[in-house]
Amino acid sequence: MKPRPPTMRGKHRYILVRTDPPGLDLDGRTLYYAVAESLTDLYGDAGVARIQPSVVSCSDGCAIIRCSRAAEDEVIAGLAALTNIHDKKIAVRSILTSGTMRSLRQQKERWNAPAPSPCEDVPFQGKSWIPVRYRGTKVDLFEKGFKNQERLFLTEEDLEE
Repeated sequence: MKPRPPTMRGKHRYILVRTDPPGLDLDGRTLYYAVAESLTDLYGDAGVARIQPSVVSCSDGCAIIRCSRAAEDEVIAGLAALTNIHDKKIAVRSILTSGTMRSLRQQKERWNAPAPSPCEDVPFQGKSWIPVRYRGTKVDLFEKGFKNQERLFLTEEDLEE
């Protein structure tokens, strides 16, 4: 059997998404069922059949979701409505939309946020803090102690001062 020529194939769009919290590890099937349920709640069965959602890959806190052309806005709205998977709080944020998977895979390394890595204690503003560094320019500081803990969210520009 011959493959369909490109002019007769259905057009797809690919959406790069990031899942928060960063350390939560999901497999593609679980994410697909959650996205399909969210889209069914919003648009019904006929809408989901028209959108044709599919999770192409899911790893390292990022996923690529395929949908039919002109339905990417509806998928992004469905992702925003997704709040929990298996009784775990989650947020799925769309990063980038493209017509090819190649461009999304090239951008994935830039947007991929690995699990935070804690370091040793750091003195800052006269208090002892536990820093958590993320890839890129984000650093979170958590005050040591039990009562009245404070959080600071800094960038590298703040650390230079």
